[in-house]
Amino acid sequence: MIDLIKLTKKFGARLAVDELTLHVPAGEIFGLLGHNGAGKSTAIGMMLGQVWPASGVVRICGHDVTSQRCLALQKVGAIFESPAFYDYLSGFRNLQILSSYTAPTSRQRIAEVLDWVGLTGREQNTVRTYSHGMRARLALAQALLPGPELLILDEPSDGLDPEGIHEMRETILRLHHELKLTILLSSHFLHEVEQLCTRIAVLSQGRKVFEGTLSDTRKRAQQIRLRVGDFEAACVHLHQLGLIAALGEDGRVILSPGVQSERIVRELVGLGMPVHEIVYEQETLEQFYLALMNGQQAGACDPPELH
Repeated sequence: MIDLIKLTKKFGARLAVDELTLHVPAGEIFGLLGHNGAGKSTAIGMMLGQVWPASGVVRICGHDVTSQRCLALQKVGAIFESPAFYDYLSGFRNLQILSSYTAPTSRQRIAEVLDWVGLTGREQNTVRTYSHGMRARLALAQALLPGPELLILDEPSDGLDPEGIHEMRETILRLHHELKLTILLSSHFLHEVEQLCTRIAVLSQGRKVFEGTLSDTRKRAQQIRLRVGDFEAACVHLHQLGLIAALGEDGRVILSPGVQSERIVRELVGLGMPVHEIVYEQETLEQFYLALMNGQQAGACDPPELH
């Protein structure tokens, strides 16, 4: 659905997107992550034909956006930057007007998408009476009007309260499941990305620094939380035996490759050390992301000296 090949964009001397290559197949919920200014919105702007690339290829739904924009975006819906509405008009009337800019849309279709996003019963109220969450749902309804196969969402949960974030997440999952949409999601909410996406790409200073599945982000050294009678003495002993590679934080250790928790327990019990707790901990997307941004191995600190 999305093919970017060595896509590059400069604003003056600043390189906003640097030879970005990305492939999003049909049926995925794909996450695009990165710090502010990493190039996410610029990349999305080029996908939507609103920003002109300096070089490279951007192909959407099999068509080149720069030469076949109408064909490329015919089956694309998007929430990009801050959607604007006429506050003094109803949600229904807003969708009528906004859809008229591209193609006539029946009242039945507008009512259908309003129902999809949970605004049935409030569609005739003026938008000025809508909460921030309702405005976000109205923006999503606008994106659904053309009957898209690809949905591009740039920070759809931005500014929402926890309840609104939950509702947006559930709506996105339902749209993906029931309408079989391909979804590209750009978000700062790593917990939401972790629950929604099957694959992600991370941008830093315009360059792609990671692309892979969510499970790939967890394929790191095995980390366990260890509570024993004497943590420091236990770590010294386990390190001497080559069973741990490093220390984490707050009573956590990184196991050496191939070492299982059973071996750790056996060694410590053999020394007469009581083992109160030993628990595997799966690395979160947040931990992976922060380690990636810091250029460090995810989930681990440099091992302190063990004597």
